[in-house]
Amino acid sequence: MAVPKYNQLYLPVLQALSDGKTHTNHEIAEAVADAIPLSAEDRRETTPSGKPLYFDRVSWAKVYLKKAGLIEAEARGRHRLTAEGASVLAHLPPILDNTFLAQYPSFREFYHPNSASPEAALPANPDETPSDLIQQSFEAMNRKLADDLLAEIMAKDPSFFEALVVKLLLKMGYGGSASDSGFVTQKTNDGGIDGIIREDKLGFDQIYIQAKRWDPTASISRPEIQKFSGALQEVKASKGLFITTANFSDGARASAEKQHIVLVDGTRLTRLMIEYNVGVSPIAKYEIKEIDSDFFNEGEE
Repeated sequence: MAVPKYNQLYLPVLQALSDGKTHTNHEIAEAVADAIPLSAEDRRETTPSGKPLYFDRVSWAKVYLKKAGLIEAEARGRHRLTAEGASVLAHLPPILDNTFLAQYPSFREFYHPNSASPEAALPANPDETPSDLIQQSFEAMNRKLADDLLAEIMAKDPSFFEALVVKLLLKMGYGGSASDSGFVTQKTNDGGIDGIIREDKLGFDQIYIQAKRWDPTASISRPEIQKFSGALQEVKASKGLFITTANFSDGARASAEKQHIVLVDGTRLTRLMIEYNVGVSPIAKYEIKEIDSDFFNEGEE
């Protein structure tokens, strides 16, 4: 048989986690493949990047089930069933698909951001052009990639995050090409400054950085901005960047705007990492082509 689509794997994935234990991605994928069952030939089928197709589709099924709140990540690369997932297994709907998952607001926000209802979250494909579908898929893959990036960052220590931030800014073009244009400050005497980017060779103009590796669901409030502002005043800095894996409260944003501090939250951080290929690497490239009108109009004038 052919490898099922990701949305046909929701039930097998839930059943693979039905024992209530935490399982690795490999264990879940193999349990699903055994349950279907997939032939040896099906298991050898790969995506354009060389990844096993069934493993890729199980991964996507896990992403959507996680967004609906039916499974959760216990640790990086390990998942378990939630209470809601167990309830769904105990009272199975006639069809377990995206229409069913759309009853959960968290799934709707991921699948189709800003949708107000399950109906709005799942527009009929015939109403959309292939270009629309490609763009939606691209955005969905980047949202998944952003989640994965935050998970990887949170698995590291704070010093790794500080070095990552400096590397990202240098990759974006801040600090020029000199090897010492950006650096992480010493832990014992950083004065609230985690990193510095030199924008000119002699260091007359510098960007001072505070990097906070906080829980992505947390919100940084005004007092943290004020403390950073005090650190900037102490070194007579004119440029400050506060970058975090978390979010900022409205009060924090208002305070930063008054003090000319640039804020970068977790969402913008991952977007920049993807754009500048920091912590990610391309696996496939697709070209969208259209008719060259000039070619077909040659010699008609």
